[in-house]
Amino acid sequence: MTARFIVEADGGSRGNPGPAGYGAVVRDGDTGQIVAEAAEFIGHATNNVAEYKGLIAGLRAARELDQDASVDVRMDSKLVVEQMSGRWKIKHPDMQPLAAEARTLFPRSRVTYTWIPRERNKDADRLANEAMDAGKAGRQWEPRASRAVAEPPLETAAPKAGWAAPADLGTPTTFVLLRHGETPLTPEKRFSGSGGSDPELSDKGRWQAERAAEALAARGSVQAVVASPMRRTRQTAEAVAARLGLEVRYEDGLREVDFGDWEGLTFAEVRERYPDDLTAWLGSAKARPTGSDESFATLTHRAGVARDKILARYAGKTVLVVSHVSPIKTLVRLALGAPPDSMYRMELSAASICAVQYYADGNASLRLLNDTSHLR
Repeated sequence: MTARFIVEADGGSRGNPGPAGYGAVVRDGDTGQIVAEAAEFIGHATNNVAEYKGLIAGLRAARELDQDASVDVRMDSKLVVEQMSGRWKIKHPDMQPLAAEARTLFPRSRVTYTWIPRERNKDADRLANEAMDAGKAGRQWEPRASRAVAEPPLETAAPKAGWAAPADLGTPTTFVLLRHGETPLTPEKRFSGSGGSDPELSDKGRWQAERAAEALAARGSVQAVVASPMRRTRQTAEAVAARLGLEVRYEDGLREVDFGDWEGLTFAEVRERYPDDLTAWLGSAKARPTGSDESFATLTHRAGVARDKILARYAGKTVLVVSHVSPIKTLVRLALGAPPDSMYRMELSAASICAVQYYADGNASLRLLNDTSHLR
């Protein structure tokens, strides 16, 4: 059955032209649940340019969720709706390439455009204003944490109770986040990302994967397994999935950061060879390891997209997500609404388990962090 999404997009400029930003949300076409958000401060631009950029961001987010989906775009910009519907000509040279880019993201036969009043476009408008506020403060917009929700303590019942939530909060989607088992590089604390040697599990790592499989089988609540495609996560996920009788689905957005020239080095070796780059990396989510194209800001975007794809596919289910230190810390950080530097304050051991629950209204709750009891 073909997926159907609703894209709501908006853009604004404080001065027209002036400091500008856009916002977009993607909703599940059947439930109306928001499954992706995007926003960005774009500098000095007009309202119309910002609106088009919001449209592009919304379509791109929908495409990342499912490139074969059909999309209903809803905007309060009469200009963009009429131009993209083909009823008005696009005469302004700034908007012609933006409209052309928007048309490349989905076939025309699978996209419809509908004008809605501004009061029905509040989520996209809110995101656009958040982006402009961030720009005014000298930074880029980052996904907000889910709104706070009253949550009882983690259940202490017998293992088969799983990660159940109170009935009055609805049925959440639960991510059981499992870091892969040890590789030969893990005990030496060497940088090991997606640009390195892609090591396999060590003997201890295989033992850890089996212990995790036993613990998760005892829980009895996992209904799907999704993993990073790297060797160590594949091996960990396959060990658990075999025990649970499930197949593994791979998601590239869950892979580890590319650490560039730091791959295979210890922290001390990086500090000695690349002191300035390391200082910059520790001080800014936008800084990249030497020789890498990836920052933690880049990771935040792709991990967020991966999260939203999994939420859309497995709504209301418990999903085992097998990944790496940085992506798991990022998902935990986003659930908590913590700043980027909070990642440096989290411990995440090999083969440890975390759990995050996501609710249909956008709320999230961290239920477990760095549990290694199954390894003792």
